Amino acid sequence: MLRAAGRLAAGLGTGSILFFLLLPTLLVIPMSLNATAYIQLPPSGLTLKWYLDYLSDPDWQAATIFSLKIALSTTALATTVGTLASLAIVRGVLPGRGAIQALAMAPMIVPHVVFGVALYLVFSPIGLTGNFAGFLIAHSVLSIPYVVITVGAALERFDPSLELAALSCGASRTRALLSVVFPVIAPAIAAAAVFAFLASFDEATVAFFISDTGGKTISRKMFEDIDFNLTPVIAAVSTMMVAISLLLMGSVELLRGRREE
Repeated sequence: MLRAAGRLAAGLGTGSILFFLLLPTLLVIPMSLNATAYIQLPPSGLTLKWYLDYLSDPDWQAATIFSLKIALSTTALATTVGTLASLAIVRGVLPGRGAIQALAMAPMIVPHVVFGVALYLVFSPIGLTGNFAGFLIAHSVLSIPYVVITVGAALERFDPSLELAALSCGASRTRALLSVVFPVIAPAIAAAAVFAFLASFDEATVAFFISDTGGKTISRKMFEDIDFNLTPVIAAVSTMMVAISLLLMGSVELLRGRREE
């Protein structure tokens, strides 16, 4: 009975902590449905007006499309580079492998505000602020560590005898990677791609430094509206971003479950 009571108390404590952490995110949803032109909780009425305003506003549309283009391109580039880097770190025989791995993890360790200032000082003189190329480089650097960690963990658990069996049957090293290794770690690669997309799409600190009037992400647009035009549209955009994140993470879990079956 004491053991059961301890488990119950631990479960209640964990559930309370998780609920407390999720509560601010959940409160954004009723705020986005508020009938008044300012953020209020509890809402005085329910309306979808702010979602329609977001979808019909040219500035919000431009910021959203710009962010999606950057996030999708970052996903492709960071997943490719990060997967190859994971193969080199985990499977390769490299001098100074620890230093290379630490360098790959550095963007996750360095504060984003420091990284943003450094990028602005480097990008501004060469015209890479506020354009697609500058954001792609910056967000790819920030996303690659997530790919290296996720794919590297899958490669550590991969049974090398499977690849050796393919090689002994006459497959080349490339064929073994494409036909044996990559299909086995495909769920990890998919999860890494989702992490890379979210790291780019949700990034706000670096975007604040390298944005300008010619190109700004949805996160930078949200910062500007919080300062100058605080309406429930902010809550509507936040709710949609949370929904996109949950949808992507749910898709990864569904893919992983089917893969295990």
